[in-house]
Order: sequence, then structure tokens, then C-alpha cells
Amino acid sequence: MQKQYSFDRESVQKIAKGALIAASGAGALAFLEYIGQIQINDPLLASVVAFVVPTLVNLVKEFIRGE
Repeated sequence: MQKQYSFDRESVQKIAKGALIAASGAGALAFLEYIGQIQINDPLLASVVAFVVPTLVNLVKEFIRGE
């Protein structure tokens, strides 16, 4: 059980997983721009991709998790 004003191992793991999921959007944008499949000149497109990719990653993670 986590004590107040501290982190236990489970909390740190959840924070790390959340950070990786959040970074997946930026990573996808960088990869797609690197291979030339997408031009990030439109801020709206960049915002949509940065929102959708982490959401999809989280969706897949939850789908595979099971019991």
C-alpha cells in the first residue's frame, strides 16, 4: 500500500507506462515525418495524430491485458 507523499513500485510502474504511452504520439509523428509519409506543416493534423496515437496504444494495451 502506498504511503502519503511517496511512491511505491506499482505507482512508479504506472507512471512509466503512462509516459511511454504519451510519448508514442510524438514518436509516431517523428517516425512518419522521417520516412516522408507525412508533413507536419498543419498544426491541427499534428494535434490529431498526437492525440489519436496514444489513445490507440492505450486501447490496444487494455484490450490485450485481460484478467
